[in-house]
Amino acid sequence: MNPAEAAAASRPRVDGDRELEILQAALEILTEVGFDKLTMDAVAARAKASKATLYRRWSGKVQLVIEALHHTKTQEDHEDVDTGSLRGDLQASYCGMGGLDDPQTVSVMSAVVTAVARDPEFAEAFRRDIIGPKLDSTKSIWQRARERGEIRDDVDLSLIEPALAGVVLHRVFVLGETPDQNLITRVIDEIILPCVQKEDR
Repeated sequence: MNPAEAAAASRPRVDGDRELEILQAALEILTEVGFDKLTMDAVAARAKASKATLYRRWSGKVQLVIEALHHTKTQEDHEDVDTGSLRGDLQASYCGMGGLDDPQTVSVMSAVVTAVARDPEFAEAFRRDIIGPKLDSTKSIWQRARERGEIRDDVDLSLIEPALAGVVLHRVFVLGETPDQNLITRVIDEIILPCVQKEDR
C-alpha cells in the first residue's frame, strides 16, 4: 500500500458511486482549468457534494487529485499484460483506453505536467504515488523481455524504461502532434526496439 492509499484508508470513506462522482469531478476540473485553479469548492459544486464531505475524506486538493489519478490508472491499467513479446507488451500498455493515445489521458497529463512544475507538494506526491508504481510495473515488462532473450544484457533499463512515454509526450506537448496508435507503434519500432535488441534478431 503506497502512502496515498494508506492515508486515504485512515479517513472516513465516501461510499461507492458517490466517491466515483467526486473523483470524476476532480479530473474534469483539473483538465478544464488546471491544478492551480482547481479548488475543493469547485469540485464539491461539480459533484453536488458539500465541501465538508470532501474534507472528511481528503485533507486537501493534492490528496484528492492524486487519488483521482490513481483510481483512473487502476481502472484503466494495461500494465500487467503479458503478450509474449516486448513489442506486444509495449503496445498493449501504451495504446487504448488509459494509454498515451487516449484523449482523456493526454488532457490529464497536460494539466499534470504544469502542476508538477509549479507545485512542489503535488510533484512529490505524483512522483511517489503515480509515477513510482508505474515505473515498477514497466520494469516487469522489461525484465520479462530480458529473460526471454529479447534485449541485450548491456542495456541500461533505467534509461530505456521511460523512453517511450518521453518521446511520445515530447511530440505531443512540444511538437503539437496528435497521439495515436500509429505514432506509438512507430516510436516502438523505429526507436525503442532498435536500441535494445540483439543484433541477430
